[in-house]
Amino acid sequence: MLRNSSTGYGWIAILFHWTIAILIIGQWGLGWTMEHLAGPRSAFGLIQWHKSVGLLILALALLRLSWRLVNPRPLLPGGMSLFEKLAAGSVHRGLYWLMLLLPLSGWALVSASVLEIPTYAFYLFVMPDLPLERSDAAEAFWTTTHIVLGWILLAIVAAHVLAALRHHFLLHDTVLKRIIRPAHPLTKR
Repeated sequence: MLRNSSTGYGWIAILFHWTIAILIIGQWGLGWTMEHLAGPRSAFGLIQWHKSVGLLILALALLRLSWRLVNPRPLLPGGMSLFEKLAAGSVHRGLYWLMLLLPLSGWALVSASVLEIPTYAFYLFVMPDLPLERSDAAEAFWTTTHIVLGWILLAIVAAHVLAALRHHFLLHDTVLKRIIRPAHPLTKR
């Protein structure tokens, strides 16, 4: 089943979810490595890969949002409180916003950098910079913004994962199962 049903996500939503999740985890590892372990020569290559994956996440997030607009999500389990439903909606909206804003802030950082190092997207083409002023102040602003958004994303992802595990192991409902494999539209899990 490719499309979502009222009881679960379809394969397309599931693939978007897990592909972006893996890429975001990889970005964290790559960002940490290039900041803390890489020497100057290897840092250049790691930075290019970090920028490339960031652009890929941005593209996939836009596709995911487009899919989400034409393919509504499954209904939440009936036993969830109003607070849980509001929290789930807020976390999902936050994740969508951060999937867009974090790569855009990285792109802005590169575009405002006085170093003017081009972005070699997967070493296939040069990604044009955004039309931003180049200055130390602008670069510092976008660097701080990118780092702060990264930490916010990490916190929201942690809350998202903990909530999914709570639903699976404590509440024994279908919240986690339905993003792992599609449900048949006529069956309940």
